[in-house]
Amino acid sequence: MRQTPHILVVNGTKVHRPVFLLGAPHSGTDLVARALRHSPGVHVTRGRPAVTKLVYAFARRPSIATERGRGAARVLRDAYAESWQLARHGCRDCPAECWELSGYTPGDRRPGGPCTDPAEPRRFADASPDLIYSADVLLDAFPDAQLVQVIRDGRDAVAGMLGDERVMAWFKPGILDLDEVFPHPFLGLDDPAWRYRWPAAAPAIKCALRWRGAVRLSATLRAQVPEEQLLTLRYEDLVADPLAGAHRLSDYLRERVSGDALAFAAGPHPDDPRPLPALPGEEAGDRRAQLTARQTAQVEKIAGRELRTLGYLPNSEED
Repeated sequence: MRQTPHILVVNGTKVHRPVFLLGAPHSGTDLVARALRHSPGVHVTRGRPAVTKLVYAFARRPSIATERGRGAARVLRDAYAESWQLARHGCRDCPAECWELSGYTPGDRRPGGPCTDPAEPRRFADASPDLIYSADVLLDAFPDAQLVQVIRDGRDAVAGMLGDERVMAWFKPGILDLDEVFPHPFLGLDDPAWRYRWPAAAPAIKCALRWRGAVRLSATLRAQVPEEQLLTLRYEDLVADPLAGAHRLSDYLRERVSGDALAFAAGPHPDDPRPLPALPGEEAGDRRAQLTARQTAQVEKIAGRELRTLGYLPNSEED
């Protein structure tokens, strides 16, 4: 049972139907975030410290959220109250990935004030990495939230993860204690056999397990969350037909999402060859060529069932 809605006011505006973008690492949530960032009246953040700290606390130890119950939701709601504030120097602590949603690159001179007029936002959204592991807490904190999850071919996602130092840092010894937390959704570990095989597993296998785990969480959300609160998009469809993707988003969110903004995020546009700056490791296009044949085989072995279920691999007699 969801909690009674809590009234949260940010910059004099009541937070109503906030939007949260979910997906496995390198699944393309940034494309949706940048298109949504250019929708009138929608304020989108990504990776703000107050939120990131809690998201990874819940990801490291899922019991924190379940044991604290409503307290976890209250703390997360307070974190968003801070992160969505648009004060004179409120954006000073924003990480580069949050600024890049507005089209700024690391070499640009940042404006002295906030990136958005405080009087403009009427909807709030967040696209912080790994939000999918806090989905239950998000819905407890904001019962009227709308979730958008992005699914991408696991082989492309793994290729992106392998080149991302931040993602790979989670696999270093001692970062996560499997003796203390197992099964571990964040690592995609739910089979006791993997508890002992994990330390010696190849990087591509660890990334494949993370992708597989996130996809399984996505499937659980689809089964449990009402249609009016969850939209699932396929990354490849967004890149192939941005206008259709923007139309689906617009209908779902009841906001005007620009097809051109989504196209710019995915790649060069015929009328403007300067796309919005890509976030690290999120360039549009097929990334499977970056995997070796062995790595591709490892991903397909670990996550083959999910790849086939999602249509990225042909069905086999085994399934």
